Amino acid sequence: MAERHDDTGGGEGRDGEEAAALDVGAAQVGDGEDRGGLGGADVGVGWNTAAVINEMAPDIPDAPVGSLPPRAQAELASTAWEELPHVCTGQHSVPDTPDILGAVLATDPARRVRAVGDLYRLLLNREQVFPATAPAALVLARLLDDPRTLAEDRWERRAGRRSLRAELLNWLASFADIARLDVEDGVGTAQDLAAARAARPVLHDRIADFCDDDDPLVREAALVATALLLADPALASSVPRYAPVVREVLAVSADSYYRWVARERLAAWGEDVTDLVTAQKERRAALDRAHVLAEDPFGEGQEQAIRWLEERPEDTAAPERLGHRCKDRTAPSPAAPQESAPEPPVAAPGSGAGYCGPWRIAREEERAEWTFTPYVGVGPLHFGMTSEEITRVLGEGPAVSSYSHHGEGQQLNYADFTESGIRALFHDGRLGCVAADALTGPQVRLDAAPLTGCAPSQVEDWLVHRTTRPGSLAYSVAGDPIFADLGLAIRSQRAGDVVLTRPLFLLHDWLDLWHALPSEEWNCP
Repeated sequence: MAERHDDTGGGEGRDGEEAAALDVGAAQVGDGEDRGGLGGADVGVGWNTAAVINEMAPDIPDAPVGSLPPRAQAELASTAWEELPHVCTGQHSVPDTPDILGAVLATDPARRVRAVGDLYRLLLNREQVFPATAPAALVLARLLDDPRTLAEDRWERRAGRRSLRAELLNWLASFADIARLDVEDGVGTAQDLAAARAARPVLHDRIADFCDDDDPLVREAALVATALLLADPALASSVPRYAPVVREVLAVSADSYYRWVARERLAAWGEDVTDLVTAQKERRAALDRAHVLAEDPFGEGQEQAIRWLEERPEDTAAPERLGHRCKDRTAPSPAAPQESAPEPPVAAPGSGAGYCGPWRIAREEERAEWTFTPYVGVGPLHFGMTSEEITRVLGEGPAVSSYSHHGEGQQLNYADFTESGIRALFHDGRLGCVAADALTGPQVRLDAAPLTGCAPSQVEDWLVHRTTRPGSLAYSVAGDPIFADLGLAIRSQRAGDVVLTRPLFLLHDWLDLWHALPSEEWNCP
């Protein structure tokens, strides 16, 4: 996947207003380690919703919007949300923005985790702002001082446990990161981006008090959000106040993205970051040496290297990359003159009438027609659903369910819905991946081209040609192409003497197929 920052400095990808107000310079502010995005993805951090909450944080009734603090309720009630869609407003089973905001303070920890995940998937989807994004940010900032945000959990987008307050600040930081880019970078329409920028001074006022919070995770998240909000020229006078603490706190954080923000912002503010760049290079070199030693069973020092790596603080930076630089967001290079764009794939014809053997392929008219939105859902399914919710939406129960045992309990791994022709895969009871059966599954389309039940080479060639980000293509150990910008992997499934495509639609933390998929999926015929 393309990355927002690089080895050379912090001056690119800013809006014109910021460039006029701040001398960005050409200082080098980072190296290869800190290539993460704010918000927490999407690589091995999963859906950890079964967490213990802080007992000091009081519960609230499950009347979502009515349970918000009065000022947040007033802000929510005064907004015409019906005129402000998110990326999937109106789609079946996808919550509207007021429902998401109301669920942020839900009693059920799983609902809170899902609501925060929806904030990323639906309001900052693929590093864009939408009409509902800026108004939602203003409502969320009203929740920060509510004692119920002290509830702790493991959040979908970041490693480790932290309070809801810290995670909401991380989301606001992601919002601020995107708001400082330009329309040309593909981060939203001019109107939506203008609304996001207009919200920055208000958000700064509401976040400022948390920059001195006793909780170090809250303090760091508030500081990184503030540092990014200061890209607004109207807030430039506050830079001298925050620059020292950005250096003292963020520049030495265990979170690699926070450290990158510190270097990038300090360089933009005209400060010398040579010492920070040197420290980062030394850190990267030490990590590289330790990993080489740890992976060499015959080398001296393997045990010490493993112990050293285990004792290091966990890097909580997000696996997905938010706020890419404009130069990283460009479309793929045009095909060479001698090359022609491959034809869209064509679905295999169905089996002949009357054939009922084990390799029967459904005909076109027998397949349901689905579309998908990357990292949001596919067809009527929305990532984060439970098995019960999927059953209600599809109108059928699972024919096969696979569980693994954890202590005295059990955890759902996957469920096969054979009438619909899909396998739903779960982590901590929440939908994170959908596999469409090559023979009987729904026909899922991308730009009207079929992805299910096609020749694998045709689908791969077509996707490689149209993929939008350099570096977004990877391959599993089984040779399956994985398109990180789409949240899509193309596996092969046998259909008699041929193989056809079995597309997988997945979240960021499922992109490492080898570790994410259960053995039954690898053994799928």
